[in-house]
Amino acid sequence: MPRTPIDITMPDLTGTRAVLTGGSDGIGLRIATRLALAGAEVVLPVRNSRKGEAAIAGIRQKAPSASVTLRQLDLSSLESVAALAGTLRGEGDPIHLLINNAGVMTPPARQSTVDGFESQFGTNHLGHFALVAGLLPLLRAGRARVTSQVSVAASQGAINWGDLNWERSYHGMRAYSQSKIAFGLFGLELQRRSVAHGWGIGSNLSHPGVAPTSLLAARPELGRGEDTQSVRIIRWLSARGILVGTPETAALPALAAATAPDAAGRFYGPKGPGHTGGAPAEQKLFSRLRNEADARRIWQVSEEQTGATFPAA
Repeated sequence: MPRTPIDITMPDLTGTRAVLTGGSDGIGLRIATRLALAGAEVVLPVRNSRKGEAAIAGIRQKAPSASVTLRQLDLSSLESVAALAGTLRGEGDPIHLLINNAGVMTPPARQSTVDGFESQFGTNHLGHFALVAGLLPLLRAGRARVTSQVSVAASQGAINWGDLNWERSYHGMRAYSQSKIAFGLFGLELQRRSVAHGWGIGSNLSHPGVAPTSLLAARPELGRGEDTQSVRIIRWLSARGILVGTPETAALPALAAATAPDAAGRFYGPKGPGHTGGAPAEQKLFSRLRNEADARRIWQVSEEQTGATFPAA
């Protein structure tokens, strides 16, 4: 039976500058394409320039007049994050949309970022935390919407407060869940602090559900030489329209969160069974994301570990 099309109506984004991490493949490439088709000027910070150029070529096949440009970014390096933020501040253009989408998932063995953090915590959370801090003047100038992409994995597990960098023991999935819980707590705390200090930024969360992407595929750079069994199953289910989504539908919650009116402080994801697939909709916050004391604590820890700070006003 043919899959019933799932989509959202995008607003006209002409005159909008959108910065998207993780936009060179998978869900991120679909998000970037839709932003470009809606008229946004899309900035893609990427680690791999070759993949970035291929992504731009693909976007322009669908949106020939698209304004899409690359910048260099390695979220696992705080020096690279600071360099990108400095470049964009130097350009001086307000940012209206920031979608924090990039991430890594479950290296089989513990890996460290160049700054010594466990790779998932350092990339998925701390790198984005430092990026938002570095871009804050431009986000304030654009009265930006900041959307941070978490995961269904944030509905389980916990923050390993006694060993945030998993140096005493390592469990890939638990470390991944921690990184997404921390990131979600940050995104919601950003909204609260923006309101309290008058930053003029709206911050919210999205999650893509489950879809066949490169996160669980073969990634030699992560020490994963072949596709996981999980991604093989997800591909099989996705091709048959069973439970999970596609890369196209998985992109929709972030797009809805980034562009829907009055979406600040809210959480978007697929509304199908188990929230693994289906049309995007506002969701109830996962229990791990509701603790405001944990959010304040992870904010303080993140400032200490990255050296990135936010103004009080």
